[in-house]
Formats: sequence, C-alpha cells, structure tokens
Amino acid sequence: MAAVVTDTLPPRSRKVKILATLGPASSDAKTIRKLLLAGADAFRINMSHGDQKQKAKLVSAIRALEKEFHRPTTILFDLQGPKLRVGNFAGGGATLVKGHKFIFDRDPTPGDSKRVELPHPELFEAVKPGAKILIDDGKVRLSVIEASDRQIVTEVKVGGQVSDHKGVNVPDILVPIPALTDKDRSDLQFALEQKTDWIALSFVQRPEDVAEARSLIGDRASLLAKIEKPAAIDRLDDIIALSDAVMVARGDLGVELPPEAVPPLQNRIVACARQFGKPVVVATQMLESMITSPTPTRAEVSDVATAIYDGADAVMLSAESAAGQYPIEAVQMMDRIAQSVERDPTYSARIHFTQTTLEPTTADALAGSARHIASTVSAIAMVCYTSSGSTARRIARERPPVPLLAMSASMVTARRMGLLWGTHAVHTRDVASFEEMVEKGKRMALRHGLARGGERIVLMAGIPFGTAGSTNVLHVARLVGDELERHTAAKSSAR
Repeated sequence: MAAVVTDTLPPRSRKVKILATLGPASSDAKTIRKLLLAGADAFRINMSHGDQKQKAKLVSAIRALEKEFHRPTTILFDLQGPKLRVGNFAGGGATLVKGHKFIFDRDPTPGDSKRVELPHPELFEAVKPGAKILIDDGKVRLSVIEASDRQIVTEVKVGGQVSDHKGVNVPDILVPIPALTDKDRSDLQFALEQKTDWIALSFVQRPEDVAEARSLIGDRASLLAKIEKPAAIDRLDDIIALSDAVMVARGDLGVELPPEAVPPLQNRIVACARQFGKPVVVATQMLESMITSPTPTRAEVSDVATAIYDGADAVMLSAESAAGQYPIEAVQMMDRIAQSVERDPTYSARIHFTQTTLEPTTADALAGSARHIASTVSAIAMVCYTSSGSTARRIARERPPVPLLAMSASMVTARRMGLLWGTHAVHTRDVASFEEMVEKGKRMALRHGLARGGERIVLMAGIPFGTAGSTNVLHVARLVGDELERHTAAKSSAR
C-alpha cells in the first residue's frame, strides 16, 4: 500500500457527520482537540450563552487544529433568536392552579398566581381564543379565553410552578416577531468577522426570515435554517429552497407539538432536505443522559441510529458536549453508533428509501450516474474538484456507496463541506487542466488513505475549471501503486 501522510487527520470511517456544541465543559483548546480526535467533524458555537470575547477564543482554538492536522475545520455560529419570556413574580415565582384563570398583561408590577407581565406587546393582537400558551418548555399549559391589546385571559389546563423569566411558547400562531433581534444582528456581524463557515438561524417561521438573514450574510457564510416552529412546517419547501442547510431542532419543536408528532416530522424534514440536495442536521437530546452518565440509554442509541438510517447528513450533540460531565465520551459514543449503523448490510437500502429526483441538468445527471458507476466498477472512492461545493453536494445527495474526496482551491468551500454526508474535504492548489485534475485526484486519494494501488476511483469535475456549476466530466481511473512515491520523490528532488 502507498504511504499515507501521517501529519493529517485521516478520513472518518463513517459517512454521517458529528456536530459538537462547545461550552463550559469543552471551552479549552486541549478539550476541543480531544473532541476532534474523538470524532467531531464540526463545532457549534451557541450564542445564547457567553460573550463574544469568549467565542473568539473558541474560534482561535479550532483554527489552530486546522493548521496542526492540515484538515479544514468547520465552525457553525448558532444565533439565539427572539426568546419569549414572562416578567417577574413577587417572591420570584407563583403556582398556577389547574382550572383557574390566569392573566398576561402589560403591567410591569411583579406578578402572582393570578397574573404576570408578558413583555411582548405584539403577542396581544396575535393570539386568539382557543390558542395554547405554554410556559417552561410546556410544563405549564394554558388556553386563551379572550384577548385584547392590553391583556390575555387564559384558563390553566396544566398547572405548576412558574418563576421569573420562564420561556413562553405559542404554537398555534405565526408570531409577529422577526427572527433576528438586535443581539442577533450584533452576534451575526461578529461571527462574520470571525470568518465563520455557517450561520444557524433560530426562530424561523417564514421564508422571509431566511431571506432577511441572507441579505445580511451575502456569500460570507452558508446559512442553516433551524426548523423548530410549527409555522415553519407549513412553508418547509420554500424555507429549504432559500437555505443552504436545515436543522431538525427537536427541542422547541417537541414543546410546541405533541411528542408523537415529532418523529414523522423529522423523517419528513430529512427527506425534503435530501430532495433539495441540502445538508440536514438532526439535533437535541440525542444522548441526553450522557450529560451526567458515561453511557447512554438504549433508547437514545436507537434515536441516533434512526436519524442515521433516515439519511441525515449530521447528528448533533448539544449539552452533552457543551456542559456535560462526559463530552469526549459522548462524541466517541456517537461515532461508534454511526459506524455500527453504517456496517449494517441493510443500511444502504434504507437510506435510499428516500428517492431523490435529479434535475434535468448535466451536473445532476452525472452525479446520479457516478453512484451507479462506482458500484458497477467496484470503485473504492469518488473524487471531485469543486470551486463552490455544488458538485460535492450533488454527489452526496445520491448517497454513494463509497467515500467522496472533495478537492477545492478555496479554503472557504473546503470548510463549508464539513456538514456534508460522506465527504472528506481537502484544500489544495488550483488545477489548470483535466489531466492535472485527474493526476491530483489520484495522488490525493492515495495520500489520504482512501485508495491503494490497483484500485479504481470515479472522478467528477467541471471544465472550464473554477466555474461554479459547470460539472460536465465523469472519469474512471485506476491507481498505480507507486504514484504517490513518485510524486513525493519528484518534490524532494526539486528541492
């Protein structure tokens, strides 16, 4: 076997990606490095907690790993979004009793068991009789009896203790609040200055929310829409079409909808994103018990496996890696689950339950053909050269049976491919001809341990090079065992 370069992090032995959230338990450079080695493919920086100065240190630590391991690293900044909360209570809290009336008003006077301030005036005109109001992640549930521009009268359906500033969910209405707050705009500008790869947009309800964020971001980062509001489901196709990726954010989605409604919606969102050829991340409570336990429950393992069988591009750890007692073990467990699922002989058939429809373009036709050719000729890997990442996305959408080596002269593009199923991104010099691309693809496949001498690879690219969306070449090549050695020797003699 040709020598594999050892100063790079080798490709993962699985295709689904792991997105790990950083936080108090994983905010130092040493721990972040361990997370990467344990299997994290991308890092989420949650802007709901901490300040910008702290986040800048996280970015520096991640980029240092990029230099150490010669591997593009992927950073996602997750904007907080608007948070609906009740005001203050006298004594810090109150108990709401089932069957009793409870009033939300605009009076800042500390509340009690009969009323409290709701400091969101736009809600008073939006809610209607019969609408549900949920407090503290749905632990307390109320039904609106009547509403005016000054107060909302409700009946307590499920009572309980409510304390200052607990969160409020209103699942039955399109909340007339923009997805970007003043804090989000400041955090967005900061994230772009830090050269983040992805921006996650919270509280998405309408395509217009995505369009507004896109107008501010431009092409400086890719945009991921978090699907966590029931209103977003009604416009799912339009939201995905305007986004670069989506996330099944099951936390708020599971609060505002009945729990039993979430699994089929997860399946629907994953399938819809795959039809659009957009990466899809499944998130929230995947290994929740590992916040305090070194091992997950069997139900959690099955939950992660289900997302992988559905064909998700990535699975995400939240508090497990950000604030838990076992952040490294959580990533290692996620990695082992993924590898186990992908070794299942039925895995390939199951991820193709979702049939992707090719668009009538040369690039899509070649991507669809490449998957079948790779199987027919027993290719060991696929290789593409891409300037924008579109070729890699098209190939990944087809869920090929072999890993994809995606080469790009753009570090920006290479980093953004960190959420793409089955893709090992490499930042490399530009190429000037088809022949040079083929030779470089063969060398890189050997260099990164994706292929050995005598094995076949399938290559895709666009001519002329450097033109986004111009994929028009499909080529099968057989590797020669000494190609990497000859290339290395040539470089040494040139020195």
